[in-house]
Amino acid sequence: MRDNDPTDPKGLIRESFRIDGISAPECRSIFMDWALSVEQTDHRPLIEALLARHAVDPSDHPMKTVLQDGLAGKPPAGRRGGRAARVRDT
Repeated sequence: MRDNDPTDPKGLIRESFRIDGISAPECRSIFMDWALSVEQTDHRPLIEALLARHAVDPSDHPMKTVLQDGLAGKPPAGRRGGRAARVRDT
């Protein structure tokens, strides 16, 4: 166990790799909790460090997929819709 680990302060990511049969939705939930628990606003270097740390873990582990998705960044902004998009004031 790592004390005061800035990349995984609560040990959430480490523990997710220890849970047998963990699902992708559970990993996404853990990832969100992790993202809210780290002090850095730029998560990219932390995610890269976590992927390097867990490189020996199975490549098909759902947390690896979630971490890799986290590196991809935000999806492009698109039309959100809503009343203003449907109704035009004349």
